[in-house]
Amino acid sequence: MNDSLSHVAPRGPVESPLRPGLSIVIPVYRGAATVGRLVDALSDLHPADGLEIVLVNDGSPDNSGAVCQDLLATARVPLVYIEHARNYGEHNAVMTGLREARGDFVITMDDDLQNPPEEVVRLYDHARLGDWDVVYTRYAVKQHAGWRNLGSRFANAVADRLLDKPRGLYLSSFRCMSALVVQAVTRYSGPYPYVDGLIMQVTQHIDSIEVSHLPRLEGRSNYTLARLVRLWLNLATSFSLAPLRLAVWAGIAMSILGALGAVATVSEALFVHETPSGWASTMVVLLLVSGVQSMILGVLGEYVGRTFLSANGKPQGTVRCIRRNAPTPGNRP
Repeated sequence: MNDSLSHVAPRGPVESPLRPGLSIVIPVYRGAATVGRLVDALSDLHPADGLEIVLVNDGSPDNSGAVCQDLLATARVPLVYIEHARNYGEHNAVMTGLREARGDFVITMDDDLQNPPEEVVRLYDHARLGDWDVVYTRYAVKQHAGWRNLGSRFANAVADRLLDKPRGLYLSSFRCMSALVVQAVTRYSGPYPYVDGLIMQVTQHIDSIEVSHLPRLEGRSNYTLARLVRLWLNLATSFSLAPLRLAVWAGIAMSILGALGAVATVSEALFVHETPSGWASTMVVLLLVSGVQSMILGVLGEYVGRTFLSANGKPQGTVRCIRRNAPTPGNRP
C-alpha cells in the first residue's frame, strides 16, 4: 500500500506557542443545527492546561461550513476550522483533524450532541491521571435506532476477531488519545483509514469508562446501512488477512466435498447399475462450487481494488482551507 504523503494535508501554522492540554476533534457533516451549541457548551469547560477545538467540515451539503466559519469570530476558545474539498467519510475527517490537533491529549466526538459535553473533562482526566494511551467510552443505553445498535454490535463482534484488541472493548467514536498515539496514527496516509484499527496497531495500554448517551436533538443519523457496510469493509480488508484466510478454508472445504461427491458418483456408476441421469446432483455441486468461487473472487477483488487505488494515489482527504481564530474571552457564539 502506498504511504506517500502527497495527498495528506500538511500541518497548518501554529499561531500560539502554548500547547493546550486537550484538543477536541469534531467531524462535521449536516451539523449546522448542532455544532454551534456544541462549541458553546465545550467553551464552558475548563480542562487542565487549556482547550482547543478542531472542526472538520467533511463536504457537508448543508450550511455547516458557514456556521463553522462564523464561530471563528465568536468562539471563546482557540478554534481551528478545516474544510474538505468533498465528502471523504468520518474516519478520513478525523484523521485530518488529528493532524492539526496540538493537545497533549485529543478527544474525538460527533457533532450531534449525543455525547454530553460535560463528559469530556471526565474522559480527559481519566486518560491524563491514569496515564492511559487511549480511553474509549461505553454506553449503558445507546440512544440509536435498533438496526444501528445491531450494526454496531456486529461491527464490534467482528473487530474482536479481526483486530488485536482487548476482548470485549467497545469501539466508540467518543474516545481520548494521547499525543503519542495521535502522532503514530497520523503517519498512515492510505485512502481507507479505520482509526480504531490504527490505534490497535500502536498500543494496548487502553481503558474505557461508562458515559451517558443522549437522544439525537436534530435530524437523523448520517450513518446509513451502506455506510456501515463500507466501514466494516475498511475494518475487514485494511487491517486483517482474515477474509483471505476464510476464502482459503472455504475453498478447501468445497474441494473436500467435491472429492466426496466424485467418489459417490463413481461408486454409484460401478455398483448400482441403475444410474440416474444425475442432473440434480450435478446442479447442486455446480452451484455450491460456483458460489464459493464467486465469494473468493469477490474477496480477492476487494483487496486488489484497494491496493490499486492506494497505488494510484487516491487521497485520504483534500483540504480546501485551514483557518484559526484569535479567541476573545468576552465573545460568545
